[in-house]
Amino acid sequence: MKLSILTATYNRASFLEKLYNSIIQNLENQNTTDRLNEALEAEWLIMDDGSEDNTSSVVQKFIDEQKVEIKYKKQKNQGKMAAINNLIPFVTGDLIVDCDSDDYFAPNAFNIIKEEFEKTEKEGLYAICFLKQNENGKIDGTSFKNSTSTMFDLYFKQGATGEKNLVYYADIRKKYKHELEHNEKFITEARMYYKMDEKYKIKCVNKAMTVGDYQENGYTSNILKTFTTSPYGYLKYFEEILKKDFKGVTWNKRLYAIKHYILFLTITKEKMNLRQIKNKLNKMLIIILLWPGKMKSKKFISNHRQIH
Repeated sequence: MKLSILTATYNRASFLEKLYNSIIQNLENQNTTDRLNEALEAEWLIMDDGSEDNTSSVVQKFIDEQKVEIKYKKQKNQGKMAAINNLIPFVTGDLIVDCDSDDYFAPNAFNIIKEEFEKTEKEGLYAICFLKQNENGKIDGTSFKNSTSTMFDLYFKQGATGEKNLVYYADIRKKYKHELEHNEKFITEARMYYKMDEKYKIKCVNKAMTVGDYQENGYTSNILKTFTTSPYGYLKYFEEILKKDFKGVTWNKRLYAIKHYILFLTITKEKMNLRQIKNKLNKMLIIILLWPGKMKSKKFISNHRQIH
């Protein structure tokens, strides 16, 4: 069994060594006490998204050590999602996991991955989902309530919070990609997850696989900027959510989807199409909230422009 680790990086040379060391540590820490318990192989695929720091020399040092198979690619700056899309054709593993350049693997991650996949029946699944923890050992967000789910149900019906880690079956993952709109550089991973949810499910495991804390220049800390620079992708994302069956969706998540749909309608100035929204309550709420929502959205946009 072989794990393909995908990392998109942009001016994060100083973070890469911690991730590299965690991969090597995991390869060395594997349980291989008997002939039948073979080690999990790994390859690390890195897409340098137009870095202007010393990323290439840092990665070359890793390659020269020959401790793990590394495939290093470079592209003009296109954003994380395009970088991941462009790595997929080079994958040779049975399993695929994304790991951000500022995250790293928990010490026993590879043993956990191997154990869970070996005892799991693949039928109907596209991934196994694990937890993430910070450097103090605290789990990011909530633990899982159910052993199987979809990512949509997890966040919109079960009230999950925090970042999770998906380890995909490679043959299924290769059928999908991050869909970007209007040459934007970002789209939430959830858009792809929810497409995969239409045919498959995930298995949920309450064990931490990666470690990481939010960085000052990361996506989460720059969410307002991301919203205004990638509005067409977000509009498509919320349009697709509102096409779904909302039975069991929590009230807070229903309002979250509708308010953000109105926000990105306002930013993009696109026309609203109520016909594509199945749920009658959602249609009614959109009609009621449209104009006050647009006024609030315009204020949000104006304030954001003043800040930047």
